[in-house]
Amino acid sequence: MTKEKKTRVARPFPTCPFEDILVIGNAIQEFAAGEKIRRITLFDHIDRSPESGPSRALITNSKKYKLTKGGTQAEHIELTDLGKIATSEIVSKTDKLTAQIELGIFGVNPFNFLYERFKNNKLPSKQVLIDTLKETDIDEQLLSECVDIFIVNLKYFGLLKTLSGSERIITLEHLVDDMDDSVDNNTILNVNTQITTSGHSKDFNNVCFYITPIGSEDSEQRKHADLFFGSIVEPALEGFGVNLVRADKITKPGLINNQIIEYIIKSKLVIADLSYHNPNVFYELAIRHMCRKPIVQIKRAVDSIPFDLQQFRTISIDTTNIYSLVPKLETYKSEIATQIRSALENPDSVDNPLTQNKKIAEEIFGK
Repeated sequence: MTKEKKTRVARPFPTCPFEDILVIGNAIQEFAAGEKIRRITLFDHIDRSPESGPSRALITNSKKYKLTKGGTQAEHIELTDLGKIATSEIVSKTDKLTAQIELGIFGVNPFNFLYERFKNNKLPSKQVLIDTLKETDIDEQLLSECVDIFIVNLKYFGLLKTLSGSERIITLEHLVDDMDDSVDNNTILNVNTQITTSGHSKDFNNVCFYITPIGSEDSEQRKHADLFFGSIVEPALEGFGVNLVRADKITKPGLINNQIIEYIIKSKLVIADLSYHNPNVFYELAIRHMCRKPIVQIKRAVDSIPFDLQQFRTISIDTTNIYSLVPKLETYKSEIATQIRSALENPDSVDNPLTQNKKIAEEIFGK
C-alpha cells in the first residue's frame, strides 16, 4: 500500500511574525553597516548554521516580508530600501516604525486585507477574521495560521490598543500621533468612527452619542464608562449602522461645549447612562429631551432612578461583582438592542418628562 504524498500548499504570507526576522536585518545593520553581506558570513555572525532548517526559514520569511533580498542559495543577502530604514539606528523612531509596519502589515497582502477591513474597529474574534480571509484565495487549511501571525504583528507594532474597554485596531496615523505627542488624545474621536471634530459638516445619521459619567483617568467612573462602552453598549449597537461616540473623544472630561451640544441635538440616537447620578449626564439628557429624539436609558442596578424619570424604561445592569455581571452580558446587550430598535423604528413616539406634560409640550412643541 503506497502512502499518499502530502501536497505542499503555497503560503502567500510569511510563516513567522515580523519580530522574528529582524534578527537578520539588525545583524546586517550591525555587522555590515546596512550593506550587502555574504550569506555564510551573516549566519556565522549570529552564530547559526546557514544551511539549517530554521536559518533557511529566516531567509525565506525575511524575503517574503521584503526586508531583505537574496534567497536560501544566494551568495549575498542585502537589505531592501525599506529594510534599511526599518533597521536603522539613525532615523527617527516614527520613520523606523512606519517602515516596519509597511513591511510587516501593508506589504503582505492577506495582512493588509484584514487591516483595511477592520482598522478603526474592535479586534474581532479569530473566527470572524478567518471567515473574512475566505474571501481571498488562501487555502483554507492556512487561514488560522495567517490570522495568528497577523494578530501577533499588530500587537508587536502597537496597532492593537485598548480603548473604551476593548482591544481595537488603530490606524498608523493614530499610532504616530500617540508616539509624537503632537496631538492631544482628547482630540481624537473614538477609533470606531470617522467623524471629525473640526466643526465641519458631519453625518449625524450615522451617530449614536453616548452620554455617560466619565471622570478622570483611572477613576472608578472612567473604568465604569469604558466597561459599559466596550463590553455592553457598543456590541448592542452592532447591526444598526451607527457609530458610538463619547464626549471625552471630542473634548476634555467635564466640559460641555458647543460640539457636545451639537452631538446631543443632531445624533440619530442617544444612549444615556444614569449611573452615579452625574450632573453632566442629566444636563445633557435634558437637552436631548427638548429635541424629542430617540433616547435609550441604562444604569447600574445599585443606582436609583430619579423621580422625574421613573416612568420611563431604564435598563438596569447588575455590576455588583464580575460573577453576577458576566453571565448576564448577552441578556443586557439584547435588552439594549431591543430598546434601540424600538427607538429607531418609532422615533416619533418618543416620550420624556417634557412630552408627558401636555401643557408644557403644547407650549414648546405645539399641538
